[in-house]
Amino acid sequence: MKKYRCTICGAEFEVADGEKPVCPECLMEGDVLELIEDTPAAKQETAAPAADPAALHRISYGLFVVTAQENGKDNGCITNTVAQVTSEPVQISLTVNKANLTHDMILRTGKFSVSVLSQAADFALIQRFGFQSGRDTDKFAGFADCARGADGLLCVTRGTNAVLSAEVTGIVNLGTHSQFFGRVTDMRVLNDTPAATYDYYLKNIKATPKKIGTTPEGQTVWRCVICGYEYVGDTLPEDFICPLCKHPASDFEKVTS
Repeated sequence: MKKYRCTICGAEFEVADGEKPVCPECLMEGDVLELIEDTPAAKQETAAPAADPAALHRISYGLFVVTAQENGKDNGCITNTVAQVTSEPVQISLTVNKANLTHDMILRTGKFSVSVLSQAADFALIQRFGFQSGRDTDKFAGFADCARGADGLLCVTRGTNAVLSAEVTGIVNLGTHSQFFGRVTDMRVLNDTPAATYDYYLKNIKATPKKIGTTPEGQTVWRCVICGYEYVGDTLPEDFICPLCKHPASDFEKVTS
């Protein structure tokens, strides 16, 4: 292969050995094409770098408390999967793990509320709504920092900066999760505190446990980088799911002392 640069339009392109070079942009040929590289016919293959799940942490997400109500019971969970999908009408998408009670309540009632977490949120708020199951506990018990909207759903007013309410218009089955699409029926700004991104949570809100490489018995400790849950064992199963935050094994790190 030979690589040329067109001195007329600046385009760079490759031509197989023996073929006449013609600029694909301006169709010029001849002396106006400058040979800049004569690539050997056989290139040495380089190994592709190993996949690094940490790359997913570089994608920018917000953080939200998603709430629902069914038969007089209020519940909510933490998620980072809310996004606007259309502006007229205003619609948002929400993806929820099927293991969450909130998922089933939204599926049956067809509506949900989203409280946008701000940088004023603390780890206790994340723990309340993210690290326990509504099947076992009442997440709103003794929690006064909330208000009921016109749709009848509770929204969180502490550590949040906006609230949106939505009615489900479509559902996509994603295996372990469901993606809900909802038409926004109400949306309000609570304050001007900047929203907390997923990256901000990892760096500024998430509690950092003390590093302990092994147990007294010499067993290896694996820690979830999202919530801090620790798994003890020489190896972490590839299909392991964090029982607290529902993140996969790729979000666990081997703890070194």
